[in-house]
Amino acid sequence: MSSKAMAALVESLTKLPGVGAKTAARLAYHIAAMKSDDVEELASAIRSVKLDTHACEICFNTIDADKTVCDICASTKRDGKIICVVKDAKDLDAIERAGTFNGKYHVTGGLISPLAGVSQNDIRLRELVNRVGTDSIEEVIIAFEPTVEGDATSLFIARLLNPVGVKVTKLARGLAVGADFAGTDSLTLAKAIENRVPI
Repeated sequence: MSSKAMAALVESLTKLPGVGAKTAARLAYHIAAMKSDDVEELASAIRSVKLDTHACEICFNTIDADKTVCDICASTKRDGKIICVVKDAKDLDAIERAGTFNGKYHVTGGLISPLAGVSQNDIRLRELVNRVGTDSIEEVIIAFEPTVEGDATSLFIARLLNPVGVKVTKLARGLAVGADFAGTDSLTLAKAIENRVPI
């Protein structure tokens, strides 16, 4: 690439999930051809999502910096006795789009993965146990993608919550192994939640 600025942008874009060198180059050339105002708007939006958001104090969903809790946690219309445990805010959004779950959430911020150096202490499991113990939770639905890490984390959570006596379930196996919630249609996700099974 003849331009150092273009090469730096391509390298930065490849840090995004699912973006390889070819896609990054295509995006970089598109950005270079955009109007200056549109580029500034894009740069501002990227900066804002990092600087002007933080985690909900209760469930750890991503919210605007001027709030302390998300709308879901604050809602009295949601069933506070059921918690759906998800890996990240992206998975939470996918379940919300499915439109069948009316409980509340807990975002772990990752999955246990010894190969990646992520242990149970690196994700928000202590906070989950505290919520279950203090908020009269009746059911915890574990909604992780069907991967080795997702299954291992699900089993760990089930064992962790076993002494508390709460019902622990997981999504039905309507999802393909390794499936990404964001790429799963809402009907399939809704059915997986509706037909959840005990762990």
